[in-house]
Amino acid sequence: MHTTGDPRQASPISLICALALITAVLVWYAQTVAFAWDEGFHILIAELIAHGKRPYLDFVFSQTPLNAFWNAGWMKVFGESWLVSHTIAALCCAAAVSLTSAFVLRRFPVPAWRLPGAVLAAILVGLNVLVVRFGGLAQAYGLCLLAVVAAYWFTILAVERKRAMSAAIAGLLCGIAAGSSLLTAPVGPIMLLWMLVYNRSGRSWVKAAAFILGEALAFTPILWLWIQGHRQVLFGILNYNLLYRKTGWPNATQQNLEVVMSWIDSGHALILILLAAGGLLYIQFRSNWETSIKAPFYLCAWLSITLAAYISNVRPTFERYYLLTVPFLGILAVAGVTAAASKLYRADRPWVPVLLLAFLVLFGLGKSLYDERDSTAWTDMEELARKVNAVTTPDQTLFADEAIYFLTRHTPPSGMEMRDSHKFTFPRSESALLHVIPQAELDSMVKKGYFHTLETCGDDKDIEAHGYARVYAQSTKAVDCTVFWDYKPPR
Repeated sequence: MHTTGDPRQASPISLICALALITAVLVWYAQTVAFAWDEGFHILIAELIAHGKRPYLDFVFSQTPLNAFWNAGWMKVFGESWLVSHTIAALCCAAAVSLTSAFVLRRFPVPAWRLPGAVLAAILVGLNVLVVRFGGLAQAYGLCLLAVVAAYWFTILAVERKRAMSAAIAGLLCGIAAGSSLLTAPVGPIMLLWMLVYNRSGRSWVKAAAFILGEALAFTPILWLWIQGHRQVLFGILNYNLLYRKTGWPNATQQNLEVVMSWIDSGHALILILLAAGGLLYIQFRSNWETSIKAPFYLCAWLSITLAAYISNVRPTFERYYLLTVPFLGILAVAGVTAAASKLYRADRPWVPVLLLAFLVLFGLGKSLYDERDSTAWTDMEELARKVNAVTTPDQTLFADEAIYFLTRHTPPSGMEMRDSHKFTFPRSESALLHVIPQAELDSMVKKGYFHTLETCGDDKDIEAHGYARVYAQSTKAVDCTVFWDYKPPR
């Protein structure tokens, strides 16, 4: 592996301690506080897969499926608990942080800044508020972070080595990321293009072919599902995300504009973006680094800018999606701090600005977590699930949110696996094929007493609109949600 100078110019104990602390924070948060309302869908789907059901074919699914298979596999080993999925996702994030800091430790061109820069990169990435809050969810963020950062490493190795194995592994990792979440779809093309532009050894076309074959290999599970039901797979992966995702979001454009501008209110985002921009400008115009040394940093810029632009055009988009850019912005930010320190302070005393930035990042993270202290967590949902189980036997039919199906161990009726799917109004044959129940049909089922128990986290206005209180004789509240039971025929 190519390095510049000796990466062991100082004891790595500070980096080891930083990575251990960051891992502990990520795992602790994932096991105690981390929760997102739409996460219940992902963890329920993983449970269904662990029980032998197939995404798209046996239930509607609106994502690429590798993360669901990943979670299902770990559930089969360690048990069907949200703690399992959260812990694995947090460890994936920690591994991505380690790979990011390892790049700075081994590849940063300023020897005195390698160890401090590696610690700084670990802090900027691992303690970033988006990574901490959302990286440890059962959704695909953790696996995608690990896959794209590992792909970044192997893409860099691919341009330096004559053989094409590193390119094939890079392509496979990009495929795993895209096969887990379409939010990472641009990563593969960007890395392939960069590899072709900066290739220094071996035949470019051979490496390109290896990269493409590696990425295609990651999509074989999707191909297997496609062969069994191409219409269902096409709807779940492409049609839903391209044509129907913003159905029910009349203000999707406004939502995107607000999200895109929200970085101005985030201390973490401001620090990361400004330092990364300064680092890129320094590398391009002021550094005397060789092109081969600059190139991996340019790849960080390509990935950050392309992912940010792509995510900003997903409708609707959310702030958490931008966490996929954090490792690459973190690497550029180290260059920005190095440049600023050499102008404003002393380049030979790097630990002072590193410690200052560490304090700012920790303070910002602490404030954010404090502000979210009263947010709903999985422990709250477990309390709600206990109330549902208290009035529902295993053989009775349940209408519930995805997280409650998972926690109560009630298998959802066909068409109830994805709450968002009720917004579709397809012809009956199409709905049956896709396993979709339109909202009007669902309301009719409720009024006819199909469901013994109904749990909803909708507000009073939503409950009144659907008439749930007029259908059931008894109800109770828990965690801002309502449980209805004891069906009474409408008069």
